[in-house]
Amino acid sequence: QVQLVESGGGSVQAGGSLRLSCAASVYIYSFYCMTWFRHAPGKEREGVASIDRRGRTTYPDSVKGRFTISKDSAKTLYLQMNSLKPEDTGVYYCAARFGDADICSYFNSYTFFNSWGQGTQVTVSS
Repeated sequence: QVQLVESGGGSVQAGGSLRLSCAASVYIYSFYCMTWFRHAPGKEREGVASIDRRGRTTYPDSVKGRFTISKDSAKTLYLQMNSLKPEDTGVYYCAARFGDADICSYFNSYTFFNSWGQGTQVTVSS
């Protein structure tokens, strides 16, 4: 059973920055695709950044230029979030998929993934 553990969430004022981490129990090169999702109150869960095995990344327009997904060579996935806005508030989850597929993108459904973390809360105040 793969475990993913997020950390780095917190409260910040608009315009601030946070760096989220997702620690995996296995080497993350094992995964075909990893994505950060967020779930805001009253909204659908949405992908905000994805990275595939080759390091290719995708972002929705809502975070492009502000968020950066990256991974180290071992077991950690990151999400650097700059210029945060109140609408970025939510619980952030990392998700991972082992098996290869046609595409790894922020718009992959959560059912595309094999493993999920427990989430970390991000609150951005105006």
